[in-house]
Amino acid sequence: MLEVCALTDPGRVRPSNQDSFRIVRELGLYMLADGMGGARGGARASMLAVDAVQNALTRSAHRDAAALLGAVEEANDLVLAEASRDPNLEGMGTTIVAALETKENDIAIASVGDSRAYVLHGDELRAITKDQTWVQEVGRGLGLDEASLRTHPMRHVLTMAVGVGSAVRILYYAVELQTNDMLLLTTDGLHGVVPDEEIKGILKDAGTSLETKCQQLMEAAHKAGSPDNVTVVLMRPKK
Repeated sequence: MLEVCALTDPGRVRPSNQDSFRIVRELGLYMLADGMGGARGGARASMLAVDAVQNALTRSAHRDAAALLGAVEEANDLVLAEASRDPNLEGMGTTIVAALETKENDIAIASVGDSRAYVLHGDELRAITKDQTWVQEVGRGLGLDEASLRTHPMRHVLTMAVGVGSAVRILYYAVELQTNDMLLLTTDGLHGVVPDEEIKGILKDAGTSLETKCQQLMEAAHKAGSPDNVTVVLMRPKK
């Protein structure tokens, strides 16, 4: 059983919040999504996606890795179908990262897009997921250096998202949390703005609660300018 906290905020620039998150304790399900496609479309896509994953796992007889991947595929179909029915929603889509407890402290993680899962283990903060972006999948393969990638005009382009095509490429990861580990899910409103070292420093502070850590992560994003919506879901094994 995990202790969990979540926060979402529109940030300092965007007029609306297109992120969604969901904590479903009875399913052991924790997820967030970062919508795209305009204020209406992005918010609709992210909400549809988390709803679809929750509903699919609620119906599933076996809540395992295969069920999680199937649930994300259902989310893709649902967002795509909704966009096809409403011209005002054409082009909408969303990232998603979803974590499912399959056994005690064993976590199945599915991701699409550039929302991330991190694990803090001791002094190490490690990104579990890989971004499905032009930078990660194309730019680095071309040998571009990090300074060039940070300013490249394609740096924000996703190579995969939920709801933009009939075939979705879902990345899967398995994590076993240790007693003092933390699992962080975040949209790029945090990890694209606040350096990993600063995130690690906030998570490592042994004297603060999960709620305080979530608030401090949000404040760090705001201090850095908060150009995008920010959502965090933070969890750790109960002691």
